[in-house]
Amino acid sequence: MSVLMIQGTTSDAGKSALVTGLCRILARRGIKVAPFKPQNMALNSAVTVDSGEIGRAQALQARAARIAPHTDMNPVLLKPNSDTGSQVIIQGHAIGNMDAHRYHQYKRIAMKAVLQSYHWLQDQYEVVLVEGAGSPAEINLRANDIANMGFALAVDAPVLLIADIDRGGVFAHLVGTLQLLEARERALVKGMIINRFRGDQYLLQPGITWLEKETLIPLIGTLPYLPGLYLEGEDSLTRTSSKASSDHNVTIIIPNMPHLSNHTDFDALNLHPEVNLHFVKADKPIPPADLIILPGSKNVRLDLHWLREQGWEQAISKHLRYGGKLMGICGGFQMLGTSIDDPDGIESEPGNTPGLQLLKIKTLLDRHKQLRNVIGTLTMSDTKVCGYEIHTGITTGSALLKPAIKLEGRFEGAFSNDEQIIGTYLHGVFDQPSACTALLQWAGLKQVAPSQFEQTREQQIDRLADALEEHLDMDQIFKLIDIKNTLKEKRA
Repeated sequence: MSVLMIQGTTSDAGKSALVTGLCRILARRGIKVAPFKPQNMALNSAVTVDSGEIGRAQALQARAARIAPHTDMNPVLLKPNSDTGSQVIIQGHAIGNMDAHRYHQYKRIAMKAVLQSYHWLQDQYEVVLVEGAGSPAEINLRANDIANMGFALAVDAPVLLIADIDRGGVFAHLVGTLQLLEARERALVKGMIINRFRGDQYLLQPGITWLEKETLIPLIGTLPYLPGLYLEGEDSLTRTSSKASSDHNVTIIIPNMPHLSNHTDFDALNLHPEVNLHFVKADKPIPPADLIILPGSKNVRLDLHWLREQGWEQAISKHLRYGGKLMGICGGFQMLGTSIDDPDGIESEPGNTPGLQLLKIKTLLDRHKQLRNVIGTLTMSDTKVCGYEIHTGITTGSALLKPAIKLEGRFEGAFSNDEQIIGTYLHGVFDQPSACTALLQWAGLKQVAPSQFEQTREQQIDRLADALEEHLDMDQIFKLIDIKNTLKEKRA
């Protein structure tokens, strides 16, 4: 088994994308490869084949590797629920909330889970591609580090360091990061990569020559900026649609709540040619729309308070009076009811918050998290829907007697009697083309082009992999992970 770790000079330097593309390159060659991120902080997550929870980026990387996502691919997941605290998920399952100081002390224990998961992958796969978190140069977090060099040192992993030139200062980022590493950490860095370059490579060459002479570390390649590249976001919000409005389009708006989670639910809408999708930020006017979606939330009661402060309660009431459609997903579904009760302080301070009073349901938050992948049909059209549940809370009430979705052996969600409102716990409800079409027709789109979401996702992974093949020294990378002989055997 071979290992290679990708670390970045900053957050969003391109670590996730690089691991995704490398997973696809190796999978194309018949290499059994798995992604691995020791510690991830993200509000976008996915349910795994073993009924656990991992970061969305690792689920995408597993897809690129053509394998099923598993909890051991992201053994530590932190889901922020305040500025200083997070829900801590170990090997797929929540163990509770911790503030930053307490978690810093807990990392010694978390490292045991990290190494256990890594060694399990090591036994199952020929190559493990590891993604770091943030930057290894955060010297204030060096003690007990499990996300970057702390892990690399523990398993003696060679490291490639990637930096984003599009933000400027790329040489300072690379040299500064290396200078802040300890000598034994720097010795693990075997190559550097410049990401998102636009322009004439000739003008960059003097800087590259200086960089390699200064650091004595080779540049493995310069990746170009890939306009329009779509990959499911790890945590940053999906860019809103820039398609021009027309009478044939449907307009969908989503409040950009402070604790919004799983915004990847809306990627299929953002990529749909007939959907104008807008995330409405704080203190911005709430525009007219055909459909309002209340999304998932990591802190439902606080986000509901934010909605009221921003005037969404009145805007939704007006929207419904004029015949508009409303949908709530997961936390957004809970908001539609009469109350949300959190007596044990699962998400924030203990208490009860009145809901929007739009569906006759109430929700009690409890410590047990529902985690499952599901397949079913929409009751409105008897069309197939796929998705996953990932929530705390037990929802009861008479509105559930008219469900939104029929699953295997049970019903799920609610569909209002006037058919203006849908509530569901299902994430990914728009990903299945037939379900996306049915929901857009319900929202008011008369003629709906088929969704190409799945094809687009695969095409974009392949596009990324092709760019890596063209612009990186793949022989150097194959040498680092010591698979040249394996590749020869597979070709033979």
